Amino acid sequence: MRLVVAITGASGVIYGIRTLEVLSRLKIDTHLIITEWGGKNIKIETDKTGDYVKSLATRCYEDDNMAAPVSSGSFKVDGMIVIPCSTKTLASIANAFDDSLVSRAAGVCIKEQRKLVLVPRETPLSKIHLENMAKLASTSAAVILPAMPGFYHRPKTMDDLINHLVGKVLDQFSIDHSLFKRWSGG
Repeated sequence: MRLVVAITGASGVIYGIRTLEVLSRLKIDTHLIITEWGGKNIKIETDKTGDYVKSLATRCYEDDNMAAPVSSGSFKVDGMIVIPCSTKTLASIANAFDDSLVSRAAGVCIKEQRKLVLVPRETPLSKIHLENMAKLASTSAAVILPAMPGFYHRPKTMDDLINHLVGKVLDQFSIDHSLFKRWSGG
């Protein structure tokens, strides 16, 4: 399996980092794009370094590298995860601006009918945000998976909450994991 993973400037970069940690342990081929503000938020919100995050990926690309392999539909990937997905990036993807490598790679997934999972982390949401999400959800490729943790697995730690969301993302690609206890009924 080969996935593109993008970390953008929304709060919640730990979700993207944990996703990469898990995918690395599972030996899944990952192609990472970190936006400028994604990199800044790694420093602001975590004790991780950009080099550490990049070390988790198979390959890394700058967000302004429009010649990167992931910018072309001829480069085969199984899909893309934008985690977290800023509302700016969401708007760019929804309106096919293709003004960065993240939005171009996401646009490629949409046009090639490859799964695109977007994890917005914003609150409250404006009507414009919701319209952009609805526009993307109306495509057969895009899945809007907001960073909304569940509690039926009785989380005890922040890691439990993070793992639950990351597990829900991995479920979209049918990737086996044991990041949370699945619901088995009341």
